[in-house]
Amino acid sequence: MTLSRRHTLALLTLAALHALPATAQSAWPSKPVRIVVPFPAGGTTDILARALAPEFSRVFGQPFVVENKAGAGGNVGAAEVAKAAPDGHTLLMGTVGTHAINPALYAKMPYDHVKDFVPVTLVAGVPNVLVLNPANAQKYGINSVADLVKVARSRPGQLNFSSSGNGTSIHLAGELFKVQTGTFMVHFPYRGSAPALTDLIGGNMDLMFDNLPSALPHIKSGRLKALAVTSSMRSTALPELPTLAEAGGDVLKTYEASSWFGLLAPAGTPMDIVNRVQQETAKAMAAPALKERLQAQGAIPSGMTSAEFVRFIEAETKKWAAVVKASGAKVD
Repeated sequence: MTLSRRHTLALLTLAALHALPATAQSAWPSKPVRIVVPFPAGGTTDILARALAPEFSRVFGQPFVVENKAGAGGNVGAAEVAKAAPDGHTLLMGTVGTHAINPALYAKMPYDHVKDFVPVTLVAGVPNVLVLNPANAQKYGINSVADLVKVARSRPGQLNFSSSGNGTSIHLAGELFKVQTGTFMVHFPYRGSAPALTDLIGGNMDLMFDNLPSALPHIKSGRLKALAVTSSMRSTALPELPTLAEAGGDVLKTYEASSWFGLLAPAGTPMDIVNRVQQETAKAMAAPALKERLQAQGAIPSGMTSAEFVRFIEAETKKWAAVVKASGAKVD
């Protein structure tokens, strides 16, 4: 049977329409992809982005380049991604700070953490760890969480703590500690975890509630003294270290302040791209070599779907808004 010209054209059109999704999918990525880290190199956000970048480059056939854009507790880098073209060639390694804490902490935000982004996937959860400069700890006689509470109460304002920036989980972990213990310590925000750790190791700062992966090498080398982790459970990376809830008695029995890190894309990014990145992230996080390496650094690999990550961010935003309110912390 011979098809009429009209039928032939109709079938060709239908075939072309069915081919569009595959064509669109194969066109991405058509150039190098940026993964913006809104903090300096050396911190946990940077560590996770650089662990994933080579995996993505191998799978997708284009370079995935990590760019550090620090400032304002992660807001500078996040705002840049929010304004980027939604074509899948710019991603953000967001954090609990950029997408749960900062909206409640900052009087003015340069982006809408919900409307300006498509959550791609949660990459990993990370406990924070309470670490001290060993010499300063010895000077004050601090060998335990109970010692720290005692010294902080008897010398209000004399102890200081560093953080990776206003609004980060490292900052809010310290604020929550102050609220629950009724103490006052002076907060010094830095432009990332790495410079904050440098000053802590150098003795310019007394203590810090840092992300475990970035603090762990310094704990193992003896350059930092660890007292406790801030998660609800002990970390497999340092199983001998108690949680703050365990070590702090009744005063800190409800304490929990962990960090998380996830990939996000500008609003309007095609969902087929979002889903492909999520799926490859999940595969990478489940691969034994990378999974074991991250777990050894104290991270808990994830890879949840975009929809799951949306609900996760909603819950975290409510949780940290309550912590910010209780602490009274604000940034203009």
